[in-house]
This record gives sequence, structure tokens and C-alpha cells, in this order.
Amino acid sequence: MALNIAGLVALLVFYALILGMGVWASKKSRREEKKCVGSRSEVTMIGGRNINTWIGIFTMTGTFVGGSYIMGTAEAVYTPSRGVIWAMGPPSFVLLFLVGGLFFAKQMRSKRYVTMMDPFQQRYGNTFTTALLLPSLLGDIMWVAGTLAALGGTVSVILDLHSSYAIVLSAGVAITYTLLGGLYSVAYTDVIQLLIIFISLWMCVPFVILHPSSSSSSSNVTLTPVNSPPWLGELKTEDVGKWIDEFLLVALGGLSYQAFYQRVLSAASPAQAQITSFASSIIIFILGIPPVIIGAVAVSADWNQTEYGLPPPFERGEAGNVLPLVLQNLAPSWVSVLGIGALAAAVMSSLDSALLSFASMFTQNIYKSYLRKQASERECVWVIRLSVLLVGLAGAGLTFTGEGVMAFWLLSSDLMYCIVFPQIICVLHCPFANGYGATTGFVLGTFLRCLSGEPALHIPPVLMFPGWREDELTGDIHQYFPFRSLITLLTVLIIPSASLLARLVFTRHMLPPSWDVFGVLRQTGDAVKSLLGVR
Repeated sequence: MALNIAGLVALLVFYALILGMGVWASKKSRREEKKCVGSRSEVTMIGGRNINTWIGIFTMTGTFVGGSYIMGTAEAVYTPSRGVIWAMGPPSFVLLFLVGGLFFAKQMRSKRYVTMMDPFQQRYGNTFTTALLLPSLLGDIMWVAGTLAALGGTVSVILDLHSSYAIVLSAGVAITYTLLGGLYSVAYTDVIQLLIIFISLWMCVPFVILHPSSSSSSSNVTLTPVNSPPWLGELKTEDVGKWIDEFLLVALGGLSYQAFYQRVLSAASPAQAQITSFASSIIIFILGIPPVIIGAVAVSADWNQTEYGLPPPFERGEAGNVLPLVLQNLAPSWVSVLGIGALAAAVMSSLDSALLSFASMFTQNIYKSYLRKQASERECVWVIRLSVLLVGLAGAGLTFTGEGVMAFWLLSSDLMYCIVFPQIICVLHCPFANGYGATTGFVLGTFLRCLSGEPALHIPPVLMFPGWREDELTGDIHQYFPFRSLITLLTVLIIPSASLLARLVFTRHMLPPSWDVFGVLRQTGDAVKSLLGVR
């Protein structure tokens, strides 16, 4: 196969368009900085809380419709024994936005926080906040790696171009416009990217459905009373625990990302923040339908009638690239180029968000509040830019390790679900949670998760939950019990319990007040004054 020159030109034109929009948005960002009476760095991080509703909906949806969402959904539908039932992306993100809008968006925006770490810093102090930033950093880096891996696989299939070129180019463009304009550049480029994703994916669907190799096997996709279609998949009784676990970690783990709260906090009001979240749940589900259809077509297709031939992608170990393979072999070349545009847009819309996410938290909650309290606004903006660069380079480097798209996606959510999500629940909805409970929950959650093992990293488990199985080929142990959800639940319970115990110990003078490093006695006094109406 020769290099697809037309496709390469189209991809370069797309990058030029996105970069141009990012540069234009950066000029708007600088104008807002001049008008802003508050913090200049806040314009970079949350757009000066001046992002309108429509732009907010586009950037919220675009952030989560990444390459991992599109490629991973098609991969799950195509993979034997998994199917639509195991395509977690669309329904789990709908749940994410609904729960986020109901229980997190209004609470965060009404307090006028700048990052999701602000409530932790205000209640627990700098030390705990710094520790909690570590899983957030790892989660963002894995998010970057997963999105870049998705694009790299698509480009290598359709353009016959080594994936490393696309990875480096995508990372370079996203880093550049994020450095220039912060959230304004990210949000306004998300508008173009989401439109490209929507139009391109839906235009591809009719062509792959009507291809002769697909229609000739139409009997495979007909639902009969006896046999369900293979693309529907199967959920065995012994797999129910694993299904529940993966569904919840994708949905609730997503509520642990700064990228979600960055859009919530950029809204002009708490009500707008909720509307943004609710509206995004509808759009993201619609955008999940084309990858499901493409994955289903791949199951039913007679690959022997295509240039790809036999064996099919799964038997060649290429299930992760099934979406670009379908576009390349079951659609005209210009349609496959549209598919590249959709994947590139999806990658950029998630990549820039992950880059700005950790940079904002590090600058606001570590550098500005802890390391250099006297730092100027100009200095903070440059720290944000340097952090964006470092996270981008780290994520791009991790892409070359060769792990699958779904592995990066699930690992990223895994960290946030088990460790960070319980902390967010308690800091927002448990008024008596304190630093002792939060620290106990953090240590417990991290310890239990590490002992549970991770097949994607070939880490054997020490804790063997009921229903575990050993992979006959690799020897890795896979846990089929919903152990992540159990760890999350235990952490949510232990944080208030340990908090109440610590409060009892210090208020009953079982330990001297000088040992109260998290200020439980002060918090108790403040709570009493608040109840009595005393300032």
C-alpha cells in the first residue's frame, strides 16, 4: 500500500484549521485578560468564568468524545464475546453528565472554585492536596496517551504512515494552541472539532453499511427469536460483576477529572453549569452511535471480499484498529479520509483538555498557594504553559509503549475512580470530613487497589477476589468481582468514620491539641460558631 497523499494533505489542512482557530482564540483570551479585574491566570484556566452556554456544551462534550471513546467503542462491539453490551462509552458518559449535573456542578460553581482541588486545599491543607494531585497527574498523562494512541493507529492504517508522525504532530499542535490561549483556545477549537466529528462519522455510516461485503452477510445482523446478532454480545452470569465494575469506573471515574470541573467552573452561573452538563449527556450519546454501527458492520462483514482478506482483524490482533480498517476497506477513499478527520478532531478535543487540566491544578494549588505565594500573575501563566508542555511530552512518550487504547482509557479512569472519586464525594457532601479521614481513605484506597493487581501492567494480585480467572496464554490473573467499586465504597465509608473518630479523640482530649495537625479543633469551633450565627 502506497502513502495516501490526498489523505495526508487533508489531515494537514485540518491541523492548520485547528491551529488557526486556536491562535484566534488566544487573541480573545488576551483581550479578556486586559478587561479582567481579577486574576490573569484565571482567564487562562477557566476563561474568566465567561464561557457562554453553547460554547460550554461543545467543549464539555468534545472533551470526553476522544479517540479512546470512538475507537474503544468500535473495538468493544467488534471483539468476540463482548459486543454492544460491553461498549461502556456512550451509556456511561450519559450517566457521568447526569450525575455530575445533579450532584457536583452546582456545588462546585456556587463556591467559585478555580480547580477541583480548591475544596481539598481549603479544608485539608497543602500536604494532602499535593498527595491527591499525583493520581490526577497519572490519570491525565494516561488520558493523553490513550487519545494519541487512537489517532496513531488510524493514521497508520488509512494513510500508510507511521503512527509516530501523527502522534508527534497532534501533540505539537495541541500543545501550541493550549500554550497560547489556555481555556479560550481549548473551548473554541472544541467547537470546530465536535462539528467535524459529528458530520464525518455520520457520513461514513451509510457507505460501510451498503458495502457489498457487509450486505452479503446481512443474515448475521438479523435479530431472530433463536439467535441474537453476534455484535450484540453476551453477558454471562459470571461476568456481571466485571461489567458493573467497568461501567461504574468509566462513568464515576470521569467525575474525578479536572477537565469536567474546568468547564463547570468556567460557566457564568451555577445554573448554566448544570445545563451544560445535562445537554452534553444527549450529544455524547448520539456521537456514540456511529462507532457502534461500524463495529457491528465489522462483525458481519465478509473480509475475504475486501483487499484486507483473511484472517479477520481480531485473529490478526488488530481489533483495536477495527474502525479505521472498516473505513479503509468498506468505504471509498475520500470517506476514509473523513474518518481520519473525525479521529483527529476527537483526539485534539480531548488532548488539549487533559493538557490544561493538570497544569491548572499544579499552578493554582501547588505553585501559587504553596511553593511561591508571592508569584505574580505573569509568572503563574508561564508555569501553566511549562506544565502543559511537560504533561504533553510525558503522555506522547507513554504512547510508544505499545499498550492498547482500551488499556489506557480504563487505567486512567481506574486511578480516578478508586482514589479520587471517594474524596470528591466526601469533601463536597460530608461537612464533618476532615484531614484525618481523607488521609485514611487515601491510604486505604491506594493500598487495596495496589494489592488487587493490574493485568494491563502485568502486576499480579495479592488480594484474590471471588471469581478470579487466570489467562491461559499470559498467566495474568483477571478479577471478575467488582473489586474497584468495593474499594471505592469502602473508601467513601472510611473517610467520615475516621473523621468522626479523630474529632472524638481531640475534642475528648485523648491527645494533646499540639498533635492536631489537620486543625480538627479549629474546624469544630468554626462549625459551632456558624450554627450559632457568630462571626
